[in-house]
Amino acid sequence: MNVDLARMIDHTLLKATATEDEIVKLAEEAKTYQFASVCVNPTWVKTAAEVLKDTPQVKVCTVIGFPLGATTTEVKAFETTNAIANGATEVDMVINVGALKDKKYDLVEADIKAVVEAAKGKALTKVILETALLTKEEIEKASQLSVQAGADFVKTSTGFSTGGATVEDVALMRKTVGQKTGVKASGGVRSLEDALAMVEAGANRIGASSGVSIMKGLTSTSEY
Repeated sequence: MNVDLARMIDHTLLKATATEDEIVKLAEEAKTYQFASVCVNPTWVKTAAEVLKDTPQVKVCTVIGFPLGATTTEVKAFETTNAIANGATEVDMVINVGALKDKKYDLVEADIKAVVEAAKGKALTKVILETALLTKEEIEKASQLSVQAGADFVKTSTGFSTGGATVEDVALMRKTVGQKTGVKASGGVRSLEDALAMVEAGANRIGASSGVSIMKGLTSTSEY
């Protein structure tokens, strides 16, 4: 087993139909493979944290303002605080995509910063750009704003929009943020080959519901 690759994978289950049994299975798989984290919707954070309470090396990740990024800054900050209180140690927040396209950069940065501040000292912050909806210039700008706001990572996609991670977008994000900020590739990473291509392009975290298949060298049919 490629332990180094496993430690880059956020083992993910974000579909609306996820059940408690499926969340528990996800967390147990994360224990077995020593994934970096499980990534679940906020309603499942307590459940995942309970399963993983004796496995501190596997973090509990959740999503904020998901999947549209269109909730208010205040709601995103509260959602972050609430998720951390329930046991989350990593938060992946979606930017205000419309504000970015309107070139309201102060708003976008403040939106990110509110989540960063709410998580400070308690949880890692990753910023989902939703790259499939952005131009190359917008990807660069959103990445820059994320760094300025103090985020730990930039992330490609929710997995619920028009497309997922591409090698080209990951490389552009890595070039833009430099080496101090993390880059997470998510959405459509379904095989070992996909994962390694993203790492080669500059990703140091992979978001995938196909973590077990990736580790087995198989290709998943999962959409995320």
